[in-house]
Amino acid sequence: MANMRLEADSIGTLNVPEDAYYGVQSLRGHLNFNITGNRMHSMQIKMLAALKKASAYANNRAGILDRKICDAIVEACDDIMAGKFHDQFIVDPIQGGAGTSANMNANEVIANRAIEILGGKKGDYSIVHPNDHVNMSQSTNDIYPSSGKLAALALIPELLEQLHRLNAALLDKADEFNDILKVGRTQLQDAVPIRLGQEFHAYASAITRDLQRISRVRDQISVLNMGATAIGTAINVPAAYLEDIARDVSDASGIAVTNNTDLVDGTQNLDGIVAVSGMLKACAVTLSKMCNDLRLMSSGPRTGFGEINLPAMQNGSSIMPGKVNPVIPEVVSQVAYAVIGNDMTITMCAEAGQLELNAFEPVAFYRLFESITAMTGAIKTLVDNCIVGITANAERCQYLLDHSVCTVTALTPHIGYKHAADIAKTALKTDKTVRELVEEEKLLDEKQLDEVLDPFHLTVPGESLT
Repeated sequence: MANMRLEADSIGTLNVPEDAYYGVQSLRGHLNFNITGNRMHSMQIKMLAALKKASAYANNRAGILDRKICDAIVEACDDIMAGKFHDQFIVDPIQGGAGTSANMNANEVIANRAIEILGGKKGDYSIVHPNDHVNMSQSTNDIYPSSGKLAALALIPELLEQLHRLNAALLDKADEFNDILKVGRTQLQDAVPIRLGQEFHAYASAITRDLQRISRVRDQISVLNMGATAIGTAINVPAAYLEDIARDVSDASGIAVTNNTDLVDGTQNLDGIVAVSGMLKACAVTLSKMCNDLRLMSSGPRTGFGEINLPAMQNGSSIMPGKVNPVIPEVVSQVAYAVIGNDMTITMCAEAGQLELNAFEPVAFYRLFESITAMTGAIKTLVDNCIVGITANAERCQYLLDHSVCTVTALTPHIGYKHAADIAKTALKTDKTVRELVEEEKLLDEKQLDEVLDPFHLTVPGESLT
């Protein structure tokens, strides 16, 4: 066939485009797994190349890989890590075979690029072989999970950066809104006074915990199983490779990693991925809860809470003129729902592993990358297009506070719970204020009322009874 080359594997033969850097096994994976229509995450592609580069160095030092071939493999890997040839990674991120198609896609692209560097013709695997040279001292079962962990470790810093920005923006709003009193609510019912700044400070405190959790959990995936090969027994791997590979991977990827002292465990179990996903889920819950609050406090503008204003980002309706919706908090919540769903997928993948290998790593890593990248984008737009532009309706907050009975709780230590409850009921029925009713019944003098019913005083811990 014109412009094609015939390649063979243990299944048979296939025609591969003559100029393709991928080969027969990549093409077979592409044909078998037409699942999502997507390609592997670019960061995982780069980390596959980093692992192949590290392995080439380790194999050369161990005396089992020719220096000329090693250098060609390293140059090919550098090209891929620089963003070249990513269009040649044609296998779907969700695939059977525990990632074998992804690994062979990397092996074939690197081999053919190395062949080209050495002056040969693509497909002439007598020069550089995908399995014998590029995959030397490796297996899909150590390369694929290691590439996924490295990719996640490479993606998380941007997520943490956006979380730091969110934390700072929330603290700025906490300071800006510190003197604005409003009604605090529990179960959507009026409770006791609170400052708007205190609410935003609470959001920042929760984000601080998310930052700490995600930062710490990275340790769970910085331990690889390189050299484990098939099942963790390091078959076909020289001792020198095992001694050097963690250092070589750290150098090639720029990410500090260690190797598992129990390679069988490292090959069987995905609990580290579950731990990372769990921390992402916790963060997603924090974000969505906060966004629910922002939508509630900005509801209206005339018939809702109307306590804050969110930046107007786009028309809210194709039929209702002038309507503006809280689209940024809405999209953050949607991302949170996706992350929570992804966590369940990752959990079930980890649970489904049998004996010496987990065959379900591809979808687990696919969903993990999606969670990290989607959350990163969601938090960025939340900061840039929502949080920094929030303004407070101080007069509206004060009006609602003045017309509520939420200060009645402060009377309880002075007049008793039952009497305070009666005043609250009467205030709601008569539309009189709590203060007016207390004055009518001469329960406290004016000076006491000023102190007891001072809303700001009631929002400072330890001062409501002083």
